[in-house]
Amino acid sequence: MGRYSKQFKQEAIKLVTEQGYKAGEAARKLGIPHTTFDKWIAVAGWQRPEARLSEDPKVLQVQLKEAQGRLKELELENEILKKATAYFARQSL
Repeated sequence: MGRYSKQFKQEAIKLVTEQGYKAGEAARKLGIPHTTFDKWIAVAGWQRPEARLSEDPKVLQVQLKEAQGRLKELELENEILKKATAYFARQSL
């Protein structure tokens, strides 16, 4: 028998499919290797929402706005990390 029970796997998968967690986030929270968790999700037949593109222009517009918002967040986080790295590099000298 495997290391994880069938019930545990089902509940773990529900974190992604029903509760909106990202697969990597759920795997970290549960202490499961992300590759193992990805296999469970694939076996369950679930596809990431990003993989399913709508044909509805209104849905695509919403998805685009969400993606643009996320991109701005990531760019800001990246700038903060660059500044923090530069700051700590100066401090260590």
